[in-house]
Amino acid sequence: MPRARSRYAPDRGLTGRMVTTMFLIGLLYVVFVGVLLAALRGSWPIILIITGGMFIAQFWFSDRIAAYGMGAREVTPEQAPELHGTIDRICALADMPKPKVAIAESDVPNAFATGRSEKTALVCATTGLLRRLEPEELEGVLAHEMSHVAHRDVAVMTIASFLGVLAGVITRIALWGGFARSRPGNDPAGILLLLIPLISAVVYAISFLLTRLLSRYRELSADRAAALLTGRPSALASALTKVSGQMARIPTEDLRKAEPYNAFYFMPAFSAKESLGQLFSSHSTLEQRLDQLSRISTDLSR
Repeated sequence: MPRARSRYAPDRGLTGRMVTTMFLIGLLYVVFVGVLLAALRGSWPIILIITGGMFIAQFWFSDRIAAYGMGAREVTPEQAPELHGTIDRICALADMPKPKVAIAESDVPNAFATGRSEKTALVCATTGLLRRLEPEELEGVLAHEMSHVAHRDVAVMTIASFLGVLAGVITRIALWGGFARSRPGNDPAGILLLLIPLISAVVYAISFLLTRLLSRYRELSADRAAALLTGRPSALASALTKVSGQMARIPTEDLRKAEPYNAFYFMPAFSAKESLGQLFSSHSTLEQRLDQLSRISTDLSR
């Protein structure tokens, strides 16, 4: 029998955006591979092997690669009793199986979740976060991360980012792999082959924007779900304010190392302030997140 849903508040807006993003990404993927097959007819086995192999690797191993890249080290209840205790309380509230629990040795105050499903989920907090937050603030942050697992948007983000990675790899193969050596200049296939870098750039740009739009909404959704589950939106708002303020005290070099994983983190290493920067940001602004939590707090107090 399939497991019942968790007690996290369902978010139809998030579900709709995930389905739409996956559909558009899939459509881009089909068009992109179709162009490659038309241009590189003699090399179609290589294309299928590369695209298939990268998709399998991206789906099955990307969460572990990301966790490794962010320095996550799985810990036992004896090694981190307070962290495990907080996760246990959230699991009881949400009626969810307990994920793997990890700690990352980093002064950057942050947390993240990875995993294709509840069975493979891992929730990690940095030492910087554990040292700075009060217990109720930490519970709010971890409830936020657990909602990503419950709503399965971590897996969707992993798959959605695949096409952008693939476009970049295929571009390099087209430019440096020698596919065009035997193509005459007036051959339509040869002309199409020359357009591959441009097509790849367009595909990458569209997939990047789609994943960024989904990422910003899913962070707001996770804030909302965590606040409703714990019943303490003020604790999550306090954690957001504290973490955002502490980021300014972290050395820029450490923030640069964390920046590639912004889409996974509770709070981005660098927050965009200009409107153009916000378009490419993986998170909504701090003001937007605090405003949402303030409205939830008002609704809950009625």
